[in-house]
Amino acid sequence: MKIKSIIIDVIKSILPITIVMLLLQLFLIGIKLDSFLIFMFGVIITSIGFTLFLIGVDNSLIALGELAGKKMIERSKLWFILSIGLVIGFAITVAEPSVQILSNQLDLVSDTWFINKYIFIITVSLGIGIFLGLATIRFFYKISLRKILIFSYALIFLLIIFCPKEFLAVAFDAGGVTTGPTTVPFILSLGIGMASLKGTKQQSYESFGFIGLASVGPILSVLLLGVLTK
Repeated sequence: MKIKSIIIDVIKSILPITIVMLLLQLFLIGIKLDSFLIFMFGVIITSIGFTLFLIGVDNSLIALGELAGKKMIERSKLWFILSIGLVIGFAITVAEPSVQILSNQLDLVSDTWFINKYIFIITVSLGIGIFLGLATIRFFYKISLRKILIFSYALIFLLIIFCPKEFLAVAFDAGGVTTGPTTVPFILSLGIGMASLKGTKQQSYESFGFIGLASVGPILSVLLLGVLTK
């Protein structure tokens, strides 16, 4: 039943853009038969890939994330929460495809971009890891998300003043690419796993905000890298 539901969701997601692209090809570009066959083959392959990916995420990343969230709350030790949050955030960010794509794009403009792509990946991953640890501490100690975000963005705007302009756009792109198909399911399920042990509706609401807070980390870390390498 779960697989059937995933297949239906994939079809609903891909069908609209497929129809739009097909109309563009037929009435604007003037599609040829061989191009049409390649396009339809690509749609089928994409649908199968999305389906397999979502089945894998549902049975691996989400399940593991919920379990990790429960274990972190059960231990209830500050050093344990920080260390696990850092390790998990670092690991899933390194595995995030969109982060790899951004780092490869930076390599293509290597004449103007003077930071090694591996240093960039490590910097972004550390940013996610540190702020994921902060997000778990916020949940555990019921710290206001609003206050943390205000302070974080105030620090971001402060660093913008001293950071080289080459780093600004890249820093904010880094915050976006870390909310990809690998990091989002795991981080969300991590928060849900924590909330499940608390048992109250209010705590369930508090499990959200992990993604928003974690995405601040890469922006800060890349800006800080720019300031340090100035």
